[in-house]
Amino acid sequence: MSFSVASAVRPLGDGTYTASLPAGWTVGPKPHGGFLLALLARAAVDGARAVMPDQPAPLAVSAQFLRAPEVGPVLIRTEVRKAGRTATVVAAVLEQRGLSCVEAVVTVGRMPTEPPAHADLPDMPAAPPPNAVDLSSMGPGGVYKLGSACDVRLDPEGAGFLAGKVGGPLVLRLWARPLDGRPDPYFALVAGDISMPVTFNLGRFGWSPTVQLTALLRAEPAPGWLRVRVSCSAVHGQWFDEDAVVVDSAGRLVCQARQLALTPAAQGGAFGG
Repeated sequence: MSFSVASAVRPLGDGTYTASLPAGWTVGPKPHGGFLLALLARAAVDGARAVMPDQPAPLAVSAQFLRAPEVGPVLIRTEVRKAGRTATVVAAVLEQRGLSCVEAVVTVGRMPTEPPAHADLPDMPAAPPPNAVDLSSMGPGGVYKLGSACDVRLDPEGAGFLAGKVGGPLVLRLWARPLDGRPDPYFALVAGDISMPVTFNLGRFGWSPTVQLTALLRAEPAPGWLRVRVSCSAVHGQWFDEDAVVVDSAGRLVCQARQLALTPAAQGGAFGG
């Protein structure tokens, strides 16, 4: 199933939408956090069209993850909180079985098209190196199902956990692209959360649930690979931060994402998401 089809939302009227969380866009049994962000952003942008009809796009998405939804149907409720010519703010809530699972605020506007006046971006090649690890092959029992729903490659240099090394720098480099079609801002939201937790390099394996995630969309991605650099500033107990910078094949910044998440203190065996 293509990303555009999998992440489609269907309006019911009065700012309410239905969507389905497919099994292919999961990490372990749970839907992927970046994929949930993309759903909420699609619904919010559609809800903003009445007040901003000229090609609105998501510019910022800030979400609180209250509980992990299950694969299956969900309801998304949106409400325009501020209507503006430059920025419209939409609140969006993803519900399942009457419970709020993810609550987000989405800033909607027009995606910049002019070249940046300044950009400090990671130095990464436009395409993955020949020895990059295909993540569809990783994870016991197909835990990282997302790796089969889109093309994701990991640079083994710096990913010490692949060789059983512990204590390396908490920096990972990846490349991601949809299996069919070109990446769009909604897929860039997925790319901003595409990595396994950087705390794998501390030997902390297992589910690492996202508690809060904020993403900024900066440009419409060019066709080809999205390059992703993920880093961590601090791990305090089970709390850790993760920053992702997403650059497209043309060398433009397309997404910045920062999240607060929990890491297991003991070893486990599944990817976080």
